[in-house]
Amino acid sequence: MKSPSWILNGVMAVAIIILYVLHFNNSSPAIKASAANGTGTKVAYFEIDSIQNNYEFFKEVKSALQVKDMENAKQLTALKNTFAAKYQDLQKNGQSFTQAEITGRQQELAALEKNYTSKEQQLSQELQEESFKRLQEVKKKIEQYLEKYNKAKTFNYIFSSNADLMYYKDTAYDITSDIVKGLNSEYKPKN
Repeated sequence: MKSPSWILNGVMAVAIIILYVLHFNNSSPAIKASAANGTGTKVAYFEIDSIQNNYEFFKEVKSALQVKDMENAKQLTALKNTFAAKYQDLQKNGQSFTQAEITGRQQELAALEKNYTSKEQQLSQELQEESFKRLQEVKKKIEQYLEKYNKAKTFNYIFSSNADLMYYKDTAYDITSDIVKGLNSEYKPKN
């Protein structure tokens, strides 16, 4: 059985990569044309890990997903324990059972194992869908805030910095603290 935190971390990493790729695959011809004309381009970036660590809404989403992952793990552990108890009972008392009883118990164990596998797949799929949906909400809030933020700053591009994708960055164009402050000031927690 996989550790719940590994599953959640994997789901979060995949979702972030998907969101990042989806966001930056939408290049328009107007942007390409302005770059070709040699007009000055204003570029800024923000550290995505700082958003993940300091944006209250993201922390809330992450916490909710971790709770769901732990609930899933409890369900799976209960199924696993039921299987283990029945298996141990068969091992312990198998000598006193008739062949028909042993066959019945083996079929019951096979059904429990199949139920566990299907439940694990179902819960994993549900968590992935929930993670994607919730991370889309986070992405949308960040994009909406960046649109407001950029009205005064007028950057042509605002990127999120990812160590695997960005090889050089001048910290003079780091707007992370502005973004974190602005996002948190707009976020109203549900109490």
